Amino acid sequence: MVTRRNALTGLALAASLTLAAGTASAQQTLKVGSTPTGIPFTFLDTKTNTIQGVMVDMVTEVGKRAGFSVQVEPMQFSTLIAGLTASKIDLISAAMYITPARKEQVDFSDPIYTYGEGLIVPKSDTKDYASFDDMKGFTVGAQVGTAYVAPLQKVFPEVKIYDTIPDILRDVNAGRIKAGFADYPIVAYNLQQGNFSETRIVKSYKATMAGSIGIGVRKGETELLKKINTALAAMQADGTVKKVLAKWGLE
Repeated sequence: MVTRRNALTGLALAASLTLAAGTASAQQTLKVGSTPTGIPFTFLDTKTNTIQGVMVDMVTEVGKRAGFSVQVEPMQFSTLIAGLTASKIDLISAAMYITPARKEQVDFSDPIYTYGEGLIVPKSDTKDYASFDDMKGFTVGAQVGTAYVAPLQKVFPEVKIYDTIPDILRDVNAGRIKAGFADYPIVAYNLQQGNFSETRIVKSYKATMAGSIGIGVRKGETELLKKINTALAAMQADGTVKKVLAKWGLE
């Protein structure tokens, strides 16, 4: 026999389950632009055919804490900001420096990781370069859309522009350019994996174009940005950020 109390308890349980189901189904899914060639920050994992890396792990965990899920979209680095401002994606999570020029177009989260550029030369070139002054007259390479292009163009007579960092490494490896400049962690990771064996990273070179990376948000999305920063602060405090960086070989 069903008592009135049992019936009310059952109704309350059903209502709570319905509410939970509605909340889960209503969870927002945000499209995240990431590049397929920026290992270890973002890269295409050919085994799973998905984008993986530091910034994918970061934005996925941020989403869990901020109440949204993520759908990672592979994009060329140079198209990320345009994709965000045109609402083709909702977030940028890649190895993108937070710069004044970019902040005019999009908003950024608090910094997640800071690093500088690496100098790559053919292994046959054994000189200990320390600065631009040691490379006068060189033809060098940089990736399109990066913060390195404009400063390099002020110093070198010719700066070849490449779509991806592996493209730069390939031309240095083949001796087609004297040197390349790119994100130090990405270059170091590629060389540690045994790629581009005729190329070396110059340890004596002192970076001059350092920057911090963060998650890019469309202008005006203040509530979303606040949620992201709150989640990142918690991840910093409980050691999650450090664990993700360590997972991918970064300190």
